Amino acid sequence: MSMSTAMMRQFGSKSSARQRLLTTVAVARRTLSTFWSDVPQGPPDPIIGLNEAFAKDTFPQKVNVGVGAYRGDDGKPYVLPCVREAEQIINAAQLDHEYAGIIGEPQFVDLALKFAYGNDSPVLANKQVAGVQTLSGTGGLRLFGEFIRKFGHSHIYVPNPTWGNHIPIFQNSGLEVRKYRYYDTASSDLDYNGLLSDIGDAPAGSAVLLHACAHNPTGMDPTLEQWAEISQLVKSKGLLPFFDCAYQGFASGNAPQDAAAIRLFVEDGHNLALVQSFSKNFGLYGQRVGALSIVGQDADEASRVLSQLKICIRPSYSNPPRHGARIVSTILSDDRLTTDFIDQCKDMADRINSMRVQLRSILEGAGSDRSWEHVTKQIGMFAYSGLSKEEVTALRDDHHIYCTLDGRISMAGVTSGNVDYIANAIHEVTKK
Repeated sequence: MSMSTAMMRQFGSKSSARQRLLTTVAVARRTLSTFWSDVPQGPPDPIIGLNEAFAKDTFPQKVNVGVGAYRGDDGKPYVLPCVREAEQIINAAQLDHEYAGIIGEPQFVDLALKFAYGNDSPVLANKQVAGVQTLSGTGGLRLFGEFIRKFGHSHIYVPNPTWGNHIPIFQNSGLEVRKYRYYDTASSDLDYNGLLSDIGDAPAGSAVLLHACAHNPTGMDPTLEQWAEISQLVKSKGLLPFFDCAYQGFASGNAPQDAAAIRLFVEDGHNLALVQSFSKNFGLYGQRVGALSIVGQDADEASRVLSQLKICIRPSYSNPPRHGARIVSTILSDDRLTTDFIDQCKDMADRINSMRVQLRSILEGAGSDRSWEHVTKQIGMFAYSGLSKEEVTALRDDHHIYCTLDGRISMAGVTSGNVDYIANAIHEVTKK
């Protein structure tokens, strides 16, 4: 072997070894650390986890009463006939798919506000209301949280309990979430005195979230007389009322009745804010149709508020989707379709109320030693059953009935075909 050949082998061998070492180190670095290495596994969403467990359950009589979406008496998703007709009208019009403006579909915003405040509302006639289309109620809540945080608010009061998503929405908006008493679990009734006491203790200027109707999760609403007293208390304390209205028309079957608290507060002179969702009442869950509105002192104030809402929207989602808003506009701009909607919405509310009556009747007939009066006193999609976490777990493990751990039952999942099974299962897990 020549000297040159030996040297090439020696150096070549060292070079290969060095390259292999560098490659190994690079792979190790990629394995041990990436840009996302420190991202922890997040907890599953309670509702999504419930649905996944339900889907895996092979028991023939399994029941899901955890989902907050309407089902017909056949247990299947329901599309309102007026929505189907509106879609046909929209398709026939051969509309384009251009961007909406920052505030959304102007006709939708106009009709949405009239739906809540009333066609003859003075604040609408005087152009005192700044309104925008939002990504359903959830997006409207987040937008309002960011808006008031930008203009000096540091906290917001919410009822205890409230919809689970309210708290992270406002926290992610930069607000501290404080709670006021709302529900007395011992009596399964509204804790009205606690509510008045806690709201009365709130610092002046505080924002207070109020459920306009069909309180989620309890289904227990103040009476109109109690709303009047709450309105006077909020006004005397200089608080900012913010209504979340997700069930107008769906709660009682009467849209003006479900908006009574909102209209009362407006009549009392509050410069309130309101978020509306059209998911439940129009059955447009996947279309994400909502509106946010703020009542100003006059038209100039409303104009300035609207300009700032647009500034918040632009870097967030720029503009909202159009199809669902067009469906709602098509219905509410047509007298016959509006009448059809009212009738069909009432049919949904009536079916849920009939299931409440049956569920209570069967439980009482089974000899339950508990009072189930609250099931029929509550209103809207949910029944706050009063079941403990242990009882909810037994309901799932022993009877394959799925509801959230707080005992909230979606009455939309109760049908004439399963109400007996559900009632008897509840009786089994609650009897002493």
